[in-house]
Amino acid sequence: MGSTLKNSGLVGIGLIAGMAVSMQFSAIAQKPVGSEMPMEELRQLADVYGLIKSDYVESVQDKKLLTDAISGMVASLDPHSAYLDQKAYRELREGTEGKFVGLGIEIGPSDEGYIKIVTPIEDSPAYRAGIKAGDLISRIDNTPVLGLPIDEAVKKMRGEPNTKVVLTIVRKDAPAPLEFAIVRQQIVQKSVKGGIVEPGYAWLRISQFQEPTLDDMAAKISALYKQDPQLKGLVLDLRNDPGGLLQGAIGVSAAFLPKDAEIVSTNGQLASSKERFYGTPEHYALRSDSDALARLPAALKKIPMVVLVNTGSASASEIVAGALQDYKRAAIIGSRTFGKGSVQTIRPISNDTAVKLTTARYYTPLGRSIQAKGIVPDFLVDENADGDGMNGLRMREADLEKHLSNDRDKEEAKNANDELEEQMRVVAAERGRKVLEYGSADDFQLRQAINHLKGLPMQLSHGAARGAIAHVDKAPLKP
Repeated sequence: MGSTLKNSGLVGIGLIAGMAVSMQFSAIAQKPVGSEMPMEELRQLADVYGLIKSDYVESVQDKKLLTDAISGMVASLDPHSAYLDQKAYRELREGTEGKFVGLGIEIGPSDEGYIKIVTPIEDSPAYRAGIKAGDLISRIDNTPVLGLPIDEAVKKMRGEPNTKVVLTIVRKDAPAPLEFAIVRQQIVQKSVKGGIVEPGYAWLRISQFQEPTLDDMAAKISALYKQDPQLKGLVLDLRNDPGGLLQGAIGVSAAFLPKDAEIVSTNGQLASSKERFYGTPEHYALRSDSDALARLPAALKKIPMVVLVNTGSASASEIVAGALQDYKRAAIIGSRTFGKGSVQTIRPISNDTAVKLTTARYYTPLGRSIQAKGIVPDFLVDENADGDGMNGLRMREADLEKHLSNDRDKEEAKNANDELEEQMRVVAAERGRKVLEYGSADDFQLRQAINHLKGLPMQLSHGAARGAIAHVDKAPLKP
């Protein structure tokens, strides 16, 4: 199984402001196509191809027709299967390494409809140019961004190294818009940060699961214990974490669970997709000579924990939340997660293109399928004191067209918790969107998490008592 995992890896990576996906890297499987090829349908495809070449209003390149045919065939399966052209394949690999070519900014929507700078990445081109948190992007290379989807804005700011992009910035207290000409460079993105919230209580945030995540987490935890050796509680923040490397999810879970505990299992059509993964270096270490978890304080296995999640927590972050919930190792606080419970395998079809194909579902240690359902928190807590803010407006896996069904729970009809969350979405829409800085003094959910660790009352979502979850009636798993 170790050799299988070494070739696999992604369970939900989103580049900055990206959507959740779930993946494994591997070579093309040498599997028979089937007993017979559908010759009639293939003849129809050839006929349509010929019609386009002969009758379409203008000439179309063969490569475009065939590439689009492949893309459409794969994309028709489910929301996460896709053909990866040269650019998409390169960006995917860059994302897993924590590196990408761009400006070095984390962005989000603003109340005004523009793109808001959440934070510039330290020592990035944007940081050096003078871009500040809270700045609003009104134009990208003279293209207005009012109402522009976040992913489109990201595409416009990404590009080739050493190329220039001009941002028009609206800054509070500045008398007129500012223009910044910024040269794109390779950015090394840190996926782990944290700090001491107050004496005895630490906050550890993982924004996505990349190759350096385990080492970065181990270093940050060691630094937190050095700063406060008497830690009494830890908040693991996975809000808006779209996922990433499977090894990262296994390793993060293993850091807090009993030795060699089962973390996740997968099941699909291929024999290689029927796997169980445990909290052992064989399953989480990316290098055979390195075990990041060996450096962690022993106290970490016992420290009281809260895991913060929201609708943007997907895939690999749901694996972590599900494992810690099944073992009753941590209280899960926030809102129901995205529900990305499928695994995609990356099949290279040339040196620079690939197909991302859904090949398995994954399951928590108690055998729960997260697909199209998500992780339901032990305690439903809104993003803000007066409602769920922007989180209540986000889509989930179950909202996506052609999403896979949940093979364990058969996607039950709407229950009380679904109705409650739909009401929360309406309230969020009525009150407008608010971009929250996680870990700040205004972070309401973090404050409720600290209250829980202290044994103090929390402010729960209205009607949250109806949000009971199945796992509470099951015994915790044994090491």
